[in-house]
Amino acid sequence: MSLTKKIIIALILGVITGIGLSFAPSSLYGPLDTYLLGPVGQIFLNLIMMIVVPIVFVSIVLGTAGLGDPAKLGKIGIQTILFYMVTTAIALIIGLGVAYILEPGKAGTFDTSNVEYESQEAPPIMDTLVNIIPQNPIEAMTSGNMLQIIAFAIFIGVALAVLGEKTIGIYRLFEQANDLLIFLVNAIMKLAPYGAFALIASAIGDAGLNALGPMVMYMVAVILALILHGAITYSLAIWGIGKGSPLKFYKGFFPAMSLGFSTSSSSATLPVAMKTAQENLGVRKSVSSFVQPLGATINMDGTAIMQAVATVFIAQVYATSLGVSDIVMIILTATLASIGTAGVPGVGLVMLAMVLNQVNLPVEGIALIIGVDRLLDMLRTSLNITGDAACAYIISENERRKEEKANLT
Repeated sequence: MSLTKKIIIALILGVITGIGLSFAPSSLYGPLDTYLLGPVGQIFLNLIMMIVVPIVFVSIVLGTAGLGDPAKLGKIGIQTILFYMVTTAIALIIGLGVAYILEPGKAGTFDTSNVEYESQEAPPIMDTLVNIIPQNPIEAMTSGNMLQIIAFAIFIGVALAVLGEKTIGIYRLFEQANDLLIFLVNAIMKLAPYGAFALIASAIGDAGLNALGPMVMYMVAVILALILHGAITYSLAIWGIGKGSPLKFYKGFFPAMSLGFSTSSSSATLPVAMKTAQENLGVRKSVSSFVQPLGATINMDGTAIMQAVATVFIAQVYATSLGVSDIVMIILTATLASIGTAGVPGVGLVMLAMVLNQVNLPVEGIALIIGVDRLLDMLRTSLNITGDAACAYIISENERRKEEKANLT
């Protein structure tokens, strides 16, 4: 049986087990989660997170050095950021449209008298941009600051490309390190079905289906918007710009999508997402190594959809009307915030707090959605990493066609 089938079976069993545990007494769920599900899921996550920083660093160094021309790297970088910002804006529009059609805030009775939420302050966008350049690269690696790690790796890769034969020994050392890390990824992935089962069962059991009641329409709105964005926006981009088959793309990338669903972390899924894109979709390693790690940090289409639906939901709960200028402000704020808040802990809720402040809605309303956010985060992560892979696939295919055309002439 293939690993993909094993993961699918594990996810289904995890959902069934989680639903059963949500109705079980706390005396049963508590010990089971504390001594079995929690540790198994956390060990699997730790194993993946253990190799995220080294594999991102090594991959980007090799990818940058492989591109050779710094101008080509800059061109790919601009294309990547534009793709992410455009798809984020489209995701927000889809989320707002679905929320206004389904009106999830009017589907139940919500008690807002005692809701409290203390929002975190996001750093100014210029501080984020300035801090992309690390003062201490080692500290950036130990803290997992992905933007700084990417920046430092690009510098090393460009230096290796410029120096050429002088540093061929170091380049080969990076190639050997990459082979070693890929071996570890393959070994860790053998545990993926067990980790996926434990993570899903724990998340659903902890959320408790009894508490979902009035939030059902909110969840339906978010899930529908996520599906529409993946099925329409990404499919059209893959077909129209990448000249590829969306069905073939989704079939090839499904193992990474299923892992993203279980881990709820773009960073944790990154090693597997890169490996899957390169091996199953034929994405060039030099493109994948740059585009996907950057996407894991700044591409948040799934999060953008959540923010759009949640903003309309909170506005409806508090019986507040949003004008056209408010809608435009939501789209602009959330799109720019996806880059400006990159790397901030709990970035989705931080961005949502920023959006709510911009349109004068109570930040306390976030407390209404926290109970179901963990479950929706699994789907958001799957969409986010799919967007990263779609961008890498499109750029890789376009580069391949340009080279083939140049060779013919």
